[in-house]
Amino acid sequence: MSHRQVLQVLAGLLAGLFTALLSTTIVATALPTIIGDLGGTQTAYTWVVTAALLANAVSTPLWGKLADLFSKKLLVQLSLVVFVVGSMVAGLSQDVGQLIAARVVQGVGMGGLTALVVAIIGSVIPPRQRGRYSGYMGAVMAVAMSGGPLVGGAIVGVVSWRWTFFACVPLAVLALLLIQRTLVLVEEKRRPSIDWPGAVLLTTGVSLLLVWVSFVGDSFAWASWQTAAMVGGGLALCTALVLVEQRTAEPIIPLAVLRERTTALAVVASVAVGIALFGSSVFLGQYFQTSRGYSAFDAGLLTLPNVAGSLVGTIVSGRLITRYGRWKRFLVGGALLMIAGLGLMGTVDHLTPLWHVGVFIALIGLGTGCLMQNTVLAVQNTVALKDIGSASSSVAFFRTLGGTIGVSVLGSVLASRVAALTTQGFADAGVVTGSDQPSTGGGSLDIGALPGPVQEVVRAAYGDATGRIFLIAAAVAVVTLVAVALIREVPLRTTVDVAAPRADAASTAAPVPAGAGAAAAVPATGDAEPAPERPRGRHVDPTADVDGGRTATGSPGGRHAGSPRSGD
Repeated sequence: MSHRQVLQVLAGLLAGLFTALLSTTIVATALPTIIGDLGGTQTAYTWVVTAALLANAVSTPLWGKLADLFSKKLLVQLSLVVFVVGSMVAGLSQDVGQLIAARVVQGVGMGGLTALVVAIIGSVIPPRQRGRYSGYMGAVMAVAMSGGPLVGGAIVGVVSWRWTFFACVPLAVLALLLIQRTLVLVEEKRRPSIDWPGAVLLTTGVSLLLVWVSFVGDSFAWASWQTAAMVGGGLALCTALVLVEQRTAEPIIPLAVLRERTTALAVVASVAVGIALFGSSVFLGQYFQTSRGYSAFDAGLLTLPNVAGSLVGTIVSGRLITRYGRWKRFLVGGALLMIAGLGLMGTVDHLTPLWHVGVFIALIGLGTGCLMQNTVLAVQNTVALKDIGSASSSVAFFRTLGGTIGVSVLGSVLASRVAALTTQGFADAGVVTGSDQPSTGGGSLDIGALPGPVQEVVRAAYGDATGRIFLIAAAVAVVTLVAVALIREVPLRTTVDVAAPRADAASTAAPVPAGAGAAAAVPATGDAEPAPERPRGRHVDPTADVDGGRTATGSPGGRHAGSPRSGD
C-alpha cells in the first residue's frame, strides 16, 4: 500500500483506538468523585476498574481469533457498537453495581478495538516500515492519555461525572463512520470454524482466577474453601483449555504460535508491562486526589510527565527501529527504565516533592513506551498473516491480564496498608472514631465529608501506602527484563506476510535439460538468481521475501491489491 493509502486506513482505526483509550483516561481522574457520589468503597473503586479490564482481557483473544476467520472491518465496527452501548449504560448508572455491569460491556468493546486495530495494522504495514507509523499511534495515545484526565476533570467540575461516559459516544460514532469510509481490505476467504468449547473454557477459567485474585484477602482468607474452589476450578478449566486447543482446527489461542520463543517471551514480558501501565494510570490519579488533595483537573495535569514519557518512548524507538532495523535494544532499555521508575515511585509518601514524582513517572512512561508497541512488533514479525490476529491478541490479552491482576492485587494491598496506617494514625493523633469512619479499605472515599483531623490522617495513610504498591510492581518488572533479554533478535522483514512454501516446486518441476545453463532454473517470478530452498511449515523464516510479489507496495500481485490474490 502507498503511504497515502496507509494513512487513510489509519485515520479510522486510530479514531476507534482513541475512543477506547479516552474512555479509560477520562474516567480515571473522575473515579474518586464517582465512587464518592454513588456511596462506594475502596473495594468498589478497584472493581470499577477491574471489571472493564477483566472483560477486556477475556474478550481480546476471542476477537483476535474471529479476526482470522471473518471480516476485520465488520468486527471492528461491531466492537465500537458494543462500546457505545456500555458507555450509555455507564452514564445512566444509579449505583455501583450498575456501573460495574456497564463497565463489563465497555470492556468487551475495548477488547475488540485493542485486538482488531493492532491486527489490521499488522495486515497492511510490513514490520520494517511499522515504526514509521508508530508515531501516529503514539500521538493518538498521548492525546487520549493526557487529554482524557484533563477533560474528565473539567467535566466533573463543570457538568457531571456522567458526561465522562456520554462524551465518548459521539467520538465512537465518528470512528464508526471513518472506518466505513476509509478501511478497504481484500481478505482471504476462510471457512469459519469457531472453537466454542475453547471460548467457553477460556472465559470461565480466566474469569474464575481473576475473581479469586480480586476478593482473596478481603472477602475470604487465602487459606479457605473459597480459595481451593476458585483456584482449583480455574486451573482445571485452563488445563482443559490446553487439551482442547491442541485438537481443534481453529483454536482461540493457537498453541503453535505461543510455542515460538519470541512470542512466548513477549507474552511473559507483557504481563509486567500491563501491571505498570494500568497500575500507574489507576493509582496515580488516586494518589494526587485522595492523598495530596488536588482536584480531578489538577490530577490530570500532574500525570502529564508519564504521558509525555510514553509518547517520546514510542515515537523515538519506532523511528530508530525503522531506520536501523534493530529492535531488541529498545526492549531491554525500556525494561530498565520501567524498573527504575517503578522502584523510585516505591519511595514516595504524602510529603514527596511533586517534581520528584514527575521525574519518576516520566521514567515509567519512557519504559512502557519503548516496550508496549515493540513487543507486538517482534511477535508480528515472526507469524504468518493468517495468524496475525490471534498472535497480536495473545500479547494484548496477557498485557491486559497482567493489568487486571495488578490492579486487583495492588488495590488489595493498598486497602490493607491504608487500614493499618489509618488505625495507627488515629491512635497517634488521639482521634476517637465511630463505626462510620474509614478505618479499613472498605471505608468511604468521600474524604471531603470527613472532619479535618480525620482527613489529615486518611490522606497521609493513602500517600504513604502508595509507595508499597509501586515497589511490588518494580519487583514484577524484573521478569520483563529477563524475558526481553532472552528474546532472539530477528531482522524485520520488509513484506506484510512471511514467505509461503513453494508447493513442492523443486520436486514437481521438469528436469532441466543438459546444457541449458543456470538460466533454465530461474523461476517465473523473474528472480535474477535461482531461489534458494525455503523451509516449509506455517512459520517459516521471517526474513525471507514473500513469494508471488506479495509485498506492501500496492502492486497488482500484492496482498491488498484490487483483485484477489493468486498463486497460493
